[in-house]
Amino acid sequence: MNTATKLGSYVLGLAVVFGGALGVGKAVGPVGAPPAEDHAAMAMPTASASAGHGEHATAQAKDDTPGGLQVSENGYTLNPLTATIKPGEPADFRFTVTGPDGRPVTGFQVEHDKKLHLIVASRDLKTFQHVHPEMAPDGVWSVKLTLPKAGPYRAFADFTATGGSALTLGADLSVAGDYQPEALPEESRTVKVDGYEVTLDGDLTPGQSSKLTLKVSKDGKPVTDLQPYLGAYGHLVALRARDLAYLHVHPDGEPGDGRTKAGPEIVFHAEVPSTGDYRLFLDFQHEGEVRTADFTLGAGERPQLPTPTPSPTPTGHGDDGHSH
Repeated sequence: MNTATKLGSYVLGLAVVFGGALGVGKAVGPVGAPPAEDHAAMAMPTASASAGHGEHATAQAKDDTPGGLQVSENGYTLNPLTATIKPGEPADFRFTVTGPDGRPVTGFQVEHDKKLHLIVASRDLKTFQHVHPEMAPDGVWSVKLTLPKAGPYRAFADFTATGGSALTLGADLSVAGDYQPEALPEESRTVKVDGYEVTLDGDLTPGQSSKLTLKVSKDGKPVTDLQPYLGAYGHLVALRARDLAYLHVHPDGEPGDGRTKAGPEIVFHAEVPSTGDYRLFLDFQHEGEVRTADFTLGAGERPQLPTPTPSPTPTGHGDDGHSH
């Protein structure tokens, strides 16, 4: 996985309701304690997912609090064990997932070739990483993690414990040092990464399934030999600005199934819950390397500023520019 830091006549896609969510506040709070106001802001309908490539929408608590907002859900808790992360320096990030009995979970179902997917994003959504930790026999997960700059981050563990349901748990991370928040990147439809150009076609409509087509080209030529990565030709993560609501979808079909083409187009269908700005991160593999293309995309109509009303033309002596 590159840590950059988520079809014409053969349209194939997965319809997924935006259910998972990354909880973030205006400032980083203690690990495992997302700000209360974000819980209210993130209330969404229960998620659902269509059958297909083994995809799952993040499980929801009974109170409709989306996944990823909480460090603990359904008796499972995400426990970061690494206290210090310095900007630009590799850290051995370690954590556990404890179960209802309070002990580290060691049994996980394989989803998209991995037992657990870890996603780390900066709160300004300029940095994104999708990595895959290794688990020791005692249930301690670890991965080398380099976060490029100081500031607040959110880590998301996406997994299904054996005998349980799919969950996404989230925890806040802090990287010490001077921090200057940056504005969200402007809306983009074309992105260049490592000599590749990725274009995005489609719009996000709140409350409706939205078709997003991403086309990969290199040196002006369509890429038609994308390589399988984690059981698919593309992986898409969407994060809603301000609260980092989370959606992870995969295209329908599987490489080698006789109907799924290896590019240049990868089609997704996603349903977002509200208007606002979203950051989209597409992972794709070609020539043996995974790359990430990131986009900013707005959903729904934005508030329009009132059009200024022109002042009436002065009459009488005012016509010559004089005033009284």
